[in-house]
Amino acid sequence: MKAAKTPQLLANTPEVDDFMQKLDHPLKDVLQALREVILAADTEVGEHIKWNAPSFLYTGEMPSFDPKEYKRHIIVSNFFKQDCIRLVFPSGAKLNDTFGMLEGDYADGRRIAHFFSLADVEARKPALQQFIKTWLSLLDK
Repeated sequence: MKAAKTPQLLANTPEVDDFMQKLDHPLKDVLQALREVILAADTEVGEHIKWNAPSFLYTGEMPSFDPKEYKRHIIVSNFFKQDCIRLVFPSGAKLNDTFGMLEGDYADGRRIAHFFSLADVEARKPALQQFIKTWLSLLDK
């Protein structure tokens, strides 16, 4: 099967950099730290703006699939609350969360992690990067 889209066209870090420069949020530094941790997890993780927020996805080759399945999407950030940055894992139910970081039991399989400070990011960095590596290993590549 042919790949769904050219992977390089999916990621757009300059777009995210521009978005971050304009973002007005009390925990902007936490979101920036999360970006750095997520992108460092694997060279095939990229970022772009989706749903008006920085989102992270697998940029490698994949067989064709329905784009509404969001198979490439690893994490979507959400910063509508002023006291935390939420990371939404669209396929979080597939992850074995032995760290106790993911919350929720949504029927669509998503799970959410909340980050309240830079210390939170640092303390949970190994778990976050392990989730990404596990998720990548489960992908249909």
